Amino acid sequence: MLFLYDSDDDSGTDHFNSEKSGTQLQRCERAGGGNLPDTFQTSHLLFYERFKAYQDYMLGDCKPSEVKTFTVDYLEKVLEPCDWLALWSTDVFDVLVEVKDLDLKDLKACVRLVLPLQCETKGCELTEDAMKSLLEATQHKVPLQQLQVVYEESGDFDQTALALEHLRFFYKHIWRQWDEEDEDDDFDYFVRCVEPRLRLYYDMLEDRVPAGLVAEYQSLLEKCSQCFQQFSVLRSSLSTDSDSELDNVSMVEGLKLCDQVETFKRKLHIIENPLLRYVLAYKGNARQQCVQSRGPRESGVKVVHVVTASCSSIQLQSLLSARLMPLCSSEDAEIQVSKTHVSVDSCHQGDVVIVLPGIYSVNRSISIPDSITVEGFGFPDEVVIEKKTKGDSFVESTGADVRLSNIKFIQHDAIEGILCVRQGTLNMENCVLQCETTGVIVRTSARLTMNMCDLYGSKGAGVEIYPGSVCSLVGNGIHHCKDGILIKDFADELDVMPSITMENNVVHNNEGYGVILVKPNNAKQCSGSVAKSEAGLQPEPVANNSIDGDTASSTGQKWPLSRQLSRNKEMSCSRAVEDLMDHQIFVSIQGNQFKRNGMGDFGTFFY
Repeated sequence: MLFLYDSDDDSGTDHFNSEKSGTQLQRCERAGGGNLPDTFQTSHLLFYERFKAYQDYMLGDCKPSEVKTFTVDYLEKVLEPCDWLALWSTDVFDVLVEVKDLDLKDLKACVRLVLPLQCETKGCELTEDAMKSLLEATQHKVPLQQLQVVYEESGDFDQTALALEHLRFFYKHIWRQWDEEDEDDDFDYFVRCVEPRLRLYYDMLEDRVPAGLVAEYQSLLEKCSQCFQQFSVLRSSLSTDSDSELDNVSMVEGLKLCDQVETFKRKLHIIENPLLRYVLAYKGNARQQCVQSRGPRESGVKVVHVVTASCSSIQLQSLLSARLMPLCSSEDAEIQVSKTHVSVDSCHQGDVVIVLPGIYSVNRSISIPDSITVEGFGFPDEVVIEKKTKGDSFVESTGADVRLSNIKFIQHDAIEGILCVRQGTLNMENCVLQCETTGVIVRTSARLTMNMCDLYGSKGAGVEIYPGSVCSLVGNGIHHCKDGILIKDFADELDVMPSITMENNVVHNNEGYGVILVKPNNAKQCSGSVAKSEAGLQPEPVANNSIDGDTASSTGQKWPLSRQLSRNKEMSCSRAVEDLMDHQIFVSIQGNQFKRNGMGDFGTFFY
C-alpha cells in the first residue's frame, strides 16, 4: 500500500507509523547516466492507488472552487517542510536544488541551488550565474509540480514524493480550467469529474479505447481549452456597468464563445463517462481510411482460396464434389491453397475463401474491402479463427456484398468489436461469435443480415446498431452480454433512423436489457418514475444560452457568464418500456424470445 501518512491519521487506511523501515518506493534511474541523482519512481501507480489518494486524502467531497484549498490542506499534512533535495525539471533543464521552505498557497517551494551546479540541459547551455539569475527573478520559488524528490532508501521522503506525484498528475490529466464554472449545491466534483477522467486515462493507457476516439478526445480538449481562453479574455475585458455599443457587441461574441465551450464540454463528458461512452461515443468517428477495394482481376479470373493445415482423403473428396467442382467448372476460375493462415489480403472481387476444420490464429485485424465469400467447410465449432493480439477491431467489412458462414470467431482484446460492418453489406449465416470485449457493430449506412448465429460474452452490447443502418436478425442466439441489442436512435440529428428486422431470435441471460434503445433526452420522457443508471451517471449539462443580442440585453445582467454555464442540468436515465416493439424503427419484429435479462426485455436510455 502506497498511501503513507502520519500516525495521527485516523482515516482507518493502512499507513506507516513514525518507525520507518525503509522506502516502499522504487528507484527511478536516469536514462543515459549523467551527474544527477536518481529520483523516486512514482509515475507507474495503479488506478486504485490514485483513486484512493484523491478520494480519501486530497479531494474528498470538495467542490471545484475548493480544490485548491483542499489540495493545500493535503500538502501541509504530508510534505516535508524543508531540507530535502529535488530535481527542478522543466522542458529546458533538470537542476539539483534543495528545498528550504514551502509556499503552499501558491503551490510553490522556496529553493536554493546545490553547488557546485549539477544540471542537465536540453538544447542549451546553462551556467551557474544564469541559474542564480533565474532563481532571483522568481524569488527563489519554483512550482511544486516541477519538483521530483531525490531518491533515499530511508523512507523519510516517500510521502513527499507521492504527494508531488498526485499533485502533478491531477493538474496534468484531471483538472480542467473550466471546472470552476460548473458548480452548484448538488455538484459532486469527485464523482462527476475526477473518477471518470481517471478511469478514461487508464482505459486509454491500457488500450481499451479505440485509437480514433482517443484522438477525438485529445482534439476536443485542445479546442475547448482554446475557446475557453478566448472567452475568459473577452469576459475580463468588459466593464460590468458599461452600456457602450462595443461592449454590447463583445457580449454577443462572448455568448457565442460560451455556447461553443458548452458544446465541447458536453462532447468531452460523453467520452469521459464510461456508460455514456459505451452508448454514445464514437458515433461520428468512423475510420476515414478503410482498406481500398481491389475490384475484379484484370484477367477476369476468380480464385477459390482453400485454407487447410492438413486434409484427409475423405475431406478432399468431399470438398471436391461439394464445393470445388461447382465453383471451378468454368475456365475463368482457379484454386490456390494456403497451409498456414487465413488471409483476405490477396482476394479480389468475386473470390471465395474455403476454410477447412482447424484453429487458425491471426495477429492483426481482418479487413474485407471486396465482395467475397468466406465459408467454413464443416461445423462452426470445427472451423475456428482466433485473434489474440490487441487492436481496435477483429473483422472489418466494407465490401458491397460480403458473405461469411460456418465459422467460429474468438475475440481477445478487440476494442471496437468482434465484427464491424463499416459500410456495404455483410451476410452472415451459421457463425459463432465468442466475444471478450464488444460484439457486432453495424455503422451508419451499412447493412447486416445475420441468420442462425450464436453470439455471447460481450462486455458491451451483443449487437450495436447505428442510425441510418439496415439490420436483419433472424434465428440468432444473443446471450451473456452486457446488453443484448443496443439501438442508437439519433433521428433528431441525422433524420435517418435505423431499419431493423428481428424474427425468431432468442435473447437471454444478458446483464442489462434484452433490447435497449438510445434516444436524445427529453424532459417529458424522463419525468415520472425513472430508474437511474447504476453506472454512476450524473446530470448532463445542456447549453441553454441564446446568442441573440436582444435576449442578452433583456436579461438585465451584463456579464455573469461564469454562472450561466451549465445551469440547465437534466438527468440521463434509463427505464423499461412496454411498447418498444411498436417503434417505427422495426420493419418486422415477431417470434422472438426474451428470457432472464437482468434489467428487463426492453428499455430506453435517454441522454
